[in-house]
Amino acid sequence: MKTRESPRRLWALVASALWLFALSMLSAAHAATPGAPRQTEAVSPQVQALQRAGDAVVALRITATEGATSADTLGMRRSGSGVVIGPEGLILTIGYLLLEAETIEVITQDDRTLPARQVAYDLATGFGLLRPLVPLRGVEPVPLAGVAGLTPGEPLLVATGSSSGTEVGFTRLIATRPFSGYWEYHIESALFTSPPVANHSGAPLFNRNGELVGIGSLFVLEAAGADRTLPGNMFVPVELLRPVLAEMQSTGRTRASIRPWLGLSSSERDGHVQIVRVDRQGPALAAGLQPGDVVLEVDGIEVATLEAFYKQLWKRPAPDAEVVLTVQQGSETRKIRIQAVDRMQTLRKPSGI
Repeated sequence: MKTRESPRRLWALVASALWLFALSMLSAAHAATPGAPRQTEAVSPQVQALQRAGDAVVALRITATEGATSADTLGMRRSGSGVVIGPEGLILTIGYLLLEAETIEVITQDDRTLPARQVAYDLATGFGLLRPLVPLRGVEPVPLAGVAGLTPGEPLLVATGSSSGTEVGFTRLIATRPFSGYWEYHIESALFTSPPVANHSGAPLFNRNGELVGIGSLFVLEAAGADRTLPGNMFVPVELLRPVLAEMQSTGRTRASIRPWLGLSSSERDGHVQIVRVDRQGPALAAGLQPGDVVLEVDGIEVATLEAFYKQLWKRPAPDAEVVLTVQQGSETRKIRIQAVDRMQTLRKPSGI
């Protein structure tokens, strides 16, 4: 649902109504307990917290640099959401929106379009930071929260920004578990929710107190795990941001992101790692790797999952290290030497930089 009139106030009312509906189902027994707080006593502070959260949500429009290789998968024009988390309008979003960005625009809830600049893009966490060149008026940074207090089945709110207000999506936490992405990405903790929200890119995920717990990354079909089909979303937990936020603002990324990159998209199939795409400017293409190849070993160490593949690859201290992959190409098993690279060095920069 989308707010259209008095968007900030309506966001709070809609979000609060969703929360009260969810909480009434989840805590009916508690509400019936003598001495339990009445719903009406909790509405006011909850409305205030959710209103602050809603005020901090913005829409983003990004245009990629001409010739950007990331446009092959992400397109030249991208849209998503972000949320203000720090002073001077510091905005957190999902990093892939900012890949090779030429222009970045922030669209506020009062329909202002503000130019912005990229502050950081971090491969290791997947987060992106940006800051508008014109100050945001009347917006308070949202507080960040960990996932320790979240339990499966807990109701959560997804917010997406637009010029006419904040769209509110009601979802539930399904699981917290490690996640390996096909694009040479792995995090030890990811949030999986259902039902899914379509406009998930960079969308903030809030708990009942209006605290930020995650940033939207993907639509997934297996939110409940590999053994069960359940459409949902994957969110990157913001607790991964806390230890590296200062470093990202200072250097534009984290030290963990300075690691070998091959330029592969891979998947797990039948207990093997299979290559599904080779980046047109990555070192894997130059080395002769092809879609359909099966990766059996990294430097002689067997790998059967994406997680094992990536962790063996990232053991090297330098991003430009040589890597030896044992691959199955059709009926032939080959050892292929690849000179890995620093991913950030392959990205096109905006004109004039």
